[in-house]
Amino acid sequence: MAVSTKIIRRRIKSITNTKKITKAMELVAASKMRKAQQATLRTRSYADRAWSLISDLAGKTDSNIHSFLVKKDKIKKVCVVLVSSDRGLCGGFNAQIIKKIAEFSRGLTEKNIELEFITIGKKSKDFAARHKMKIIADFTNLSSVTRLAEIRAVGKIVIDDFSAGKYDEVYLAYTDFISTISQRPRILKLLPFSRERDFDLGRVGKEKKTEEEVQEKEHEFIFEPSPDQVLEYMLPRMAEMQIFQAILESNASEHSARMVAMKNASDSAEDMIFDLTLMYNQVRQSAITKEIMEIVSGKAALE
Repeated sequence: MAVSTKIIRRRIKSITNTKKITKAMELVAASKMRKAQQATLRTRSYADRAWSLISDLAGKTDSNIHSFLVKKDKIKKVCVVLVSSDRGLCGGFNAQIIKKIAEFSRGLTEKNIELEFITIGKKSKDFAARHKMKIIADFTNLSSVTRLAEIRAVGKIVIDDFSAGKYDEVYLAYTDFISTISQRPRILKLLPFSRERDFDLGRVGKEKKTEEEVQEKEHEFIFEPSPDQVLEYMLPRMAEMQIFQAILESNASEHSARMVAMKNASDSAEDMIFDLTLMYNQVRQSAITKEIMEIVSGKAALE
């Protein structure tokens, strides 16, 4: 019986130490989540308005003015910017976006469309490598991004390769931050900019709006000094902004998912400690009762 109580005490101590670790990770994730959430919210309005302007320009200007507005009739090659985390212990955060991109990849493969990846985060790189998908570039340690300049290398690869005609389409695969307990994986077409209004495209961090909610007055654009020069500067910058916003959304989602996962782990550890403590007390009480019974029986035998 003594061995049993010793084993139980050892398990209680082990789980208590684990709980201390998960609680510390929860607090760290909460701190990072607040910073990531603030960074995300600061840029949402700008990113959303930028995308609205892109949609207006794509629908009301000649698509031949800039390559970013030209839609190919036949799609042969596609690039996907896949955003995940560098580390695990964040619940189903990575599993959700990987499941979605796996389904998307199968759909393209069935249409004989060649697919290449730019991976952001070790988990996305591991997924692409495990399934023998072509990775043209990979980036890590972007989970604390707060400035556009920090992701400029990603944007440069996308913009240069698309401008050179290497890809017919470019997609963003990331996790949209809805709330602390709700994150939604998304795959959105980044390039070419669509002439048709896609009311979900580029509206990072927001629920899909109806057509009535996004009706705007007709605008007539006047370009100075010329449409070519204005679009040549503006469209690449807006594409960079959408990539930046997607990474911010994904970072906020990652830290939120990790905080919730660690809180659930701490709560589970607390429940296990309670159950083991109850078991320990029962075993200990049983041992004490047995010893008392042996003493009483021995005394009775002597009398």
